[in-house]
This record gives sequence, C-alpha cells and structure tokens, in this order.
Amino acid sequence: MSSPQDQATLAANGVKTTTRTLQNFIGGRWTDSPAIEYGEVRNPANDELLARVPMGDRRDVDAAVAAAQKAYPGWRATPPVIRIRPLFILRQLFEKNFDDLASIITLEHGKTLDESRSSVRRAIDNIEVATGIPTTMQGRALEDIAHGIDCFTYRQPLGVFAAITPFNFPAMVPMWFLPHAIACGNTFIVKPSERVPLSQVRIFEMLHEAGIPEGVVNLVHGAKDATNAILDHPGIAGVSFVGSSPVAHHVYKRAAETGKRVQALGGAKNFVLVMPDADLNRAAQVSTESCFGCAGERCLANSVVLGVGTAYDEMVRRLVDEAKKIHVGDGLEPGVTMGPVISRQHREKVLSYIEKGVAEGATLALDGRAYRDPKNPDGYFLGPTVFTDVTPDMVIATEEIFGPVLCVMKAGTFDEAVAIVKRHELGNASSIFTSSGKAAREYRYQVEPSMLGVNIGVASPMAFFPFGGAKGSFFGDLKAHGADSVEFYTDKKVSITRWF
Repeated sequence: MSSPQDQATLAANGVKTTTRTLQNFIGGRWTDSPAIEYGEVRNPANDELLARVPMGDRRDVDAAVAAAQKAYPGWRATPPVIRIRPLFILRQLFEKNFDDLASIITLEHGKTLDESRSSVRRAIDNIEVATGIPTTMQGRALEDIAHGIDCFTYRQPLGVFAAITPFNFPAMVPMWFLPHAIACGNTFIVKPSERVPLSQVRIFEMLHEAGIPEGVVNLVHGAKDATNAILDHPGIAGVSFVGSSPVAHHVYKRAAETGKRVQALGGAKNFVLVMPDADLNRAAQVSTESCFGCAGERCLANSVVLGVGTAYDEMVRRLVDEAKKIHVGDGLEPGVTMGPVISRQHREKVLSYIEKGVAEGATLALDGRAYRDPKNPDGYFLGPTVFTDVTPDMVIATEEIFGPVLCVMKAGTFDEAVAIVKRHELGNASSIFTSSGKAAREYRYQVEPSMLGVNIGVASPMAFFPFGGAKGSFFGDLKAHGADSVEFYTDKKVSITRWF
C-alpha cells in the first residue's frame, strides 16, 4: 500500500494512485478504527479518489485518551530539555521531507505547490519556537514577600489536550498546537479534517520516527461524532479548534461546560482599507494575492476592499486587471497561481453566494463562474470573481464566502470606512494601505480585529507571536502559538515557603 508521499509523487508524474484506507495512530501504533462508515478523500483538481477515511466516534476518542493518559505521568516527569529533543529531530524530518509533504498538501487540498511550501515552512516555525520551552516555560520568584517567607510560581502541564483542525491548512494548523503542548509536558490528540487527512498521516509517521514516546501524540480520524466525543470527554483537559464561527461557538460552549480550557478560532470577513495616498499599484497587487491566495479558503484573506474617496475607482480598475492575470489550474502544475476549491459541494456554495451578489445589485466586474480547466474537466474550479458597487448590508459583504470572490466597496471618508469595519460582527484581521502614519495609527487604534496589517495583505503573525481574532472570530482567552501557548498548556502554581 503506497504512502501519502508516494501518492503525491505518482500523481505529479501523471500516474494513477492507489486508494488506501486510513488508520488511527494511537499509543505509538497504527490501528484500524472500529467505524463502519467511511468518507472519501478526493483530489480537488481532478476528483480522483485518494483514500477512504474512517468516520470515527467515541470509541476512537476513548482509545486515544486512554493511551494519552497512560503516557502522561512519564512524559510530564521528563525534564523539558529532554522533552524537546525529539522536536529537533522532527524539524530535520520536516526539512528532509519538505517537498514531499508540500505535494501531499496540494494533492489533497488543491492549493498551489508554492502555497503548500509556505504552509510547511510555517509549521516548521512552530516546531522551532516550541524547542525554546525550557526558557519560555520558566516561572518567577521573589524572596521575602514577608519576613523569612519566599514565593515562587512555576508552570506545570495539565494532562491530555486535543486539537480539531480545519481543511484549509492541513499540515500547518495542527503544528500551531501540538509541538507547544507536548514540549510543555502534556500529551496530545489531533483530529484532522476528514477532507484532508493525508498530510497529518505523513506527519505522524515523522513524529514516530522522531522518537516521541508511545501515547504522547495520537491521531484520530472522523467528523462530527469524533469532534463531539473530544468536547465531552472528561479525560481531556483542553481543546484547540480552528474553523467557521458557528462551529467555533459550539466548540467553545460545549467544551467549556465540561470545565475544559478552550481556544476556538472562528471565521472572518476581513477588510482592507485603501487610502487615496496609498501606492495603488502595490495595494491592488497585494490585495489580489490576499483574496485569491489558496482560492480564498483562508481566514486571513482580505475579501473586502474599501476604497476611500478617489481611491475607489482606481482600485476597481487595478483589481480587475490583477485578477485577470491569475492562472487557475491543478496546483501541481508549474505556473498555476490558484488551484480549485476543496470540494464539489463547496464550489456550489460559493456559486450560490455569487448568485446572491448579482441578485442584490452588486456589479459583477469579473465573473469566474464559467471557468473550467480543460486539462481537468472534473476538478472543482472557479475563476477569480470581483464584485464592485458592493454595499455594507449585502450578504456578500457580511457573510464569509471562503472562496475566490472579492468585494469592492466605496467609503467617502476614513471615518466612514472605519465605521463599516467596526460594525461587522467578525474581527479576525484587517489591513490599511496608506502613506500616512497618522491614518495607520488611527486605524490600528480604532478597529477591533486582532491581527492588523499596514501595507500588508495577509497579516499573519509569526510563530513567536499570538494568532487569533476578536469578536465573533474568536472564542476563549488565550490564542494560538506564541507566549499564549505556554499559558494555555500549563497551570501556574504558586508556592509560599517559610522555614523555621
């Protein structure tokens, strides 16, 4: 039976791959799921069946939690400087298998190879940051808080944690959580999206090769039933989630009710504000890359361009010109700059949003509905789509489309544009293009999104800064990676000491 990287190599060479049935990784071993229902993993570029994935349930989660609980006491007692040693090996394995892993991501997700490579690099960044745990996990101390009494704080792991991760960045997002959690001394369970499990299977092969002890990391396949089993399980101390806002709210509420720590990263409707004094060529180029990168299937995509005053008409022309340059096709092919969307069903959903935009009276300045890839007629492709004359109350301006659809909206003044951004219920990321430091500072000061860019199209924090939104885009207190990860995965214990 071929491995995921073998399948990716064969597919890149035009050779039909062999369908495989995936297994869970529990207690250091690949094991069959007791599930009786299976989903299909298909290549979005050509509809080829790549694998069958078990729709796991509580039984799968119970087995993973039992293995993680068994491994926890020994792993917690392992000194941090020893816990991080397998992560150094894991980093080298990521580098060694860099292109193979990127090919697997493109094979199962559809994004271009360059986009897949970038996401693998971000995964490696998180592994590197996690190796600093012996420093970042340190506590604090103060002697003589009263006469002869000293006080210390130190961090301790909490037990078993889990991550429920999305389809759009199948290799990167689990690495926002797993390396930090296990470096802190916890054990871990990953439930990847059932649409894109192949890259996680390959990563768990590397985790095993890196020498991480049995039960410290576990992989469970499934969909809704497996997710709810994780949220309800009393043996899990905390849950990390990335996905749509409605599901993030469900995850937060259900897991928190059982006393778990929760960080639930939700959806987005990101605005980019373009001032008349901006470099409009650069703003149009970067905004186009932001919206249509990964076929618009990313929570940091700037999907609404707010042209302020005279910038609007110029931006409309330039954005359409830039969007027409995008080369749509199979992400494994050289020169392709935008791949397909994740599934046939999602393609239909995006098409329904385009129809709503037309019905609402927005101007369809560039229509991507009819695009078909002549080489891959069965692929889930859409061409870049640009709406102009969009108003803030339209569905296409308020709901997350998660596809290659850009809305261009006009604001008469800076204050009007800020009001539009502030009025939206989501607050993940936003950017401003301007040459005015005053305008940039005022924008940063007033708007609520937690990740902001100035003359930046994708305001994506590096692994040593926290990642997460605000308002309806985030549920919880502590965000992903950076210093927040150490806070999330440990408890601060205070020891007050006096000796007679």
